[in-house]
Amino acid sequence: MPNGLDRITVTGIEAYGYHGLLDFEREQGQRFVVDVVLGLDLGRAAETGDLEASVHYGTLSERVADAVASDPVDLIETLALRILGICFGFAPVQWASVTVHKPDAPIPVAFSDVAVTIERSRT
Repeated sequence: MPNGLDRITVTGIEAYGYHGLLDFEREQGQRFVVDVVLGLDLGRAAETGDLEASVHYGTLSERVADAVASDPVDLIETLALRILGICFGFAPVQWASVTVHKPDAPIPVAFSDVAVTIERSRT
């Protein structure tokens, strides 16, 4: 994250989606978990109490859950990029990191989690 930015972090946003390369993933679906970290200047929001200078994390969480639940994609990389676009839909956000966890991925060995993280700065 670039220096000088404050953070808003929302972890563990759960939603059911139908993403994946395999037919049964598209048919049966599975649970996805998303973590979002936003970098922005929270000074004005802290001083004035103006939510417009921040991000309403309830609204953010609902939009992220809706993004997981809609429009299936093959890769969680694609889903992470979609969610990153949602983050930058909030004007104060200058940097964002999105991690999409696929805890029930079809892997033939024991594992705890599979996750993809994409980070970007506003250009």
